[in-house]
Amino acid sequence: MAFFLTSISHAVPALQFSTTCFHGELSSLSSSSSSSSSSFMGPRLASFPSTFPGKSSSFGKGLVVYSKRISGLEEAIRIRRERELRTSTASQRRPPLRRGKVSQQLPVPDHIPKPPYAGTKILPEISKEYQIHDAEGILKMRAACELAAQVLDHAGTLVRPSVTTNEIDKVVHQMIVDAGAYPSPLGYGGFPKSVCTSVNECMCHGIPDSRQLQDGDIINIDVTVYLNGYHGDTSKTFFCGNVSDAMKRLVKVTEECLHKGIAVCKDGALYRKIGKRISEHAEKFGYGVVDRFVGHGVGNVFHSEPLIFHHRCLNGNSKLRAISAFAYFKYRKQ
Repeated sequence: MAFFLTSISHAVPALQFSTTCFHGELSSLSSSSSSSSSSFMGPRLASFPSTFPGKSSSFGKGLVVYSKRISGLEEAIRIRRERELRTSTASQRRPPLRRGKVSQQLPVPDHIPKPPYAGTKILPEISKEYQIHDAEGILKMRAACELAAQVLDHAGTLVRPSVTTNEIDKVVHQMIVDAGAYPSPLGYGGFPKSVCTSVNECMCHGIPDSRQLQDGDIINIDVTVYLNGYHGDTSKTFFCGNVSDAMKRLVKVTEECLHKGIAVCKDGALYRKIGKRISEHAEKFGYGVVDRFVGHGVGNVFHSEPLIFHHRCLNGNSKLRAISAFAYFKYRKQ
């Protein structure tokens, strides 16, 4: 999943900055009391005419209440979340993100192969063709993804209070080019940095800048590399210092949703079952799934069909192919 990574939907950005947020894709969980209540309740009221034979009702129309039966565990979780929201004080709320200074993009050596969009500032269209990989393509995909994972793990070691996301970008950029690869986000639709750093309420595609990380922040680092003609795309959420229990729970459940979605993936499975399984697990804990970001195919092309919805969706009747690859739902626990 990566700065526009794991997914793409050219919808309205989740935030304008992330420190700065770049418009694009992906899915994350959001805590919302309204979404949690709607997850458990059916239609509130339904009206019907009186049906007593031979009698006219003095009440005109009667009302009946429909509700959806839920388990005791789900009810307990819902009550606990509502209590947490009621008891949260202003002192516990973190100030909103503020835009920092974005420095100039870093250079890439001329000898490193670059994707077609590099240097153009043009936002490529999502390819309508599914990328089906042969044995050689799978090997190249694996090499690109392994490099991306190594860079991501190293970037995570830099997360601590007072470090800026711009400093993380510099380290990531240098590590990628030293390996003979190109940082895929750089120049994609004008994106000015080599990695996406999305802090707190910024859901994805945050632009690294001069803002210092604060104790209690969470940060998603989204790394994609272009190596030997293939993109390797991954991301992970890290804790900065002492993180609240609510934040830890959000990240934990999101990681669980990731694995629930992965468990669906097999040759012949319907894509829409991924979003169904994710939504079911998120709602069990009172969370909702952000529906404006999606997963996407990946390979020679950064973003292509199929688009992977992380929420319940009637679309997505296509079936998985054993030799296709896609990036989706990139948030993970540290």
